Amino acid sequence: MTSDDDVATGHRPTGRAKGTLTSRETDFPQWYQEVISAAELADNGPVRGTMVIRPWGYAIWELLQAELDRRIKDAGAENAYFPLFIPESFLRLEADHVEGFSPELAVVTHGGGRLLEEPVVVRPTSETIINHSFAKWIQSHRDLPMIINQWANVVRWELRPRLFLRTTEFLWQEGHTVHASQEEAREFALCILRNVYIETMSEVAGIPVLAGHKTARERFAGAVQTWTCEGMMGDGKALQMGTSHELGQNFSRAFGIQYADDGGQLQYPWQTSWGVSTRLIGALVMAHGDDFGLRLPPALAPVEVVVMAVRDDAEVIRVAESLLSDLRAAGRRVRLDDRTDSGFGRRSVGWELKGVPVRLEVGPRDLGEGNVTVVVRHQRKKVQVRLAEAVAVVDEVLGRVTAELREEAVGFRDRRTVEVGGPRAAADVASTGFALVPWSDLGEEGERELADAGCTVRCLRRPDGGLAEASDAPDSLVAVVGRAY
Repeated sequence: MTSDDDVATGHRPTGRAKGTLTSRETDFPQWYQEVISAAELADNGPVRGTMVIRPWGYAIWELLQAELDRRIKDAGAENAYFPLFIPESFLRLEADHVEGFSPELAVVTHGGGRLLEEPVVVRPTSETIINHSFAKWIQSHRDLPMIINQWANVVRWELRPRLFLRTTEFLWQEGHTVHASQEEAREFALCILRNVYIETMSEVAGIPVLAGHKTARERFAGAVQTWTCEGMMGDGKALQMGTSHELGQNFSRAFGIQYADDGGQLQYPWQTSWGVSTRLIGALVMAHGDDFGLRLPPALAPVEVVVMAVRDDAEVIRVAESLLSDLRAAGRRVRLDDRTDSGFGRRSVGWELKGVPVRLEVGPRDLGEGNVTVVVRHQRKKVQVRLAEAVAVVDEVLGRVTAELREEAVGFRDRRTVEVGGPRAAADVASTGFALVPWSDLGEEGERELADAGCTVRCLRRPDGGLAEASDAPDSLVAVVGRAY
């Protein structure tokens, strides 16, 4: 049976020869840059390392924001905003913190045409300035726990920038909390890791992650423990997608944060911080993208369904507009593409590049038989369905996209994850995936050897894949080794 898109383009979209983009297998970094551009996600800014996030990319970020923000608030956080500029002296109050961030700082020395009395740092992260406020706000155990989240931009002077992955300025959320006990702080940091980050990445974005804690070499500057979510991208490299930190009492002591306990004694509280950024958009591209562009999970697709009019025909337009209305009534984000003065093939390629999960194609020949064509982006499959069943079919397809993307990503990761012994074997495996090596066979000396080979320990976990407990001996843990972005 011939459908209307065959008539309009001369071939079926699923049979189109590859060539719009560089193949992922041929040159993954080049493919990534081409997808970012062709899908209209972002452009490079005029200052090296900055980026302009275009409407399609920003719409994805807004959907991610909404998913994360709801879960963060469910965990008990309230949103606030703190200044972009931080007195340089604040960073020096916590020695490990300033040492960790010094190479990345942007420092303002002049303002209003004059030399400033004290230089100010452009926010690389907000532990210091938020703790300055905590010291004023917290007096009693009744003020605890204090759980604050901020949506903001931060600046870190990147030497090797790459859009969404490492840019001089990026967008993120950063949470900061204060607790009466070490146990409560640790549990909250792990709650954010499990219930906010892992849940959003796996269930919403369809990206499976390995969770564990960082080694002393890799943990956040100023933290006593850092937990991380590590994803495998389409070239086998690792991407740190989110972190949650137990800060101990390092910042409370540095900033003089104390509270009176129920006995009236002054105590230093225990703290956490945690964050994810626009790097997650890069993760979506690299984890799910194919040689034809993005493949978006419906929850993060600015347009879940595009209804395409194949030809400028009154009945085609009427039916397309009716389907548009029905899909909107069903709660779907939908757009009508009736640009029939442009080639149908070009329009289809454009939506495919942008990763719209479903295309609903309406043409006169199909309508004459009572049909429309449903194109499923992530599988690059198409099927003709009865017009009366179109909305139900689209709903069924959208309901399974994320799970199928995740299943595909899990399979890819598992095929590229190998158990080995020692740093040399780990480095060999890490060239194409993840190496699992007993920490007892690696240790700090092996970690240094891996660093010389361009590899890092992404996290430490239990042999069964679970998060380590405080009672677990370090030598009982397994290191996940990879080459990272």
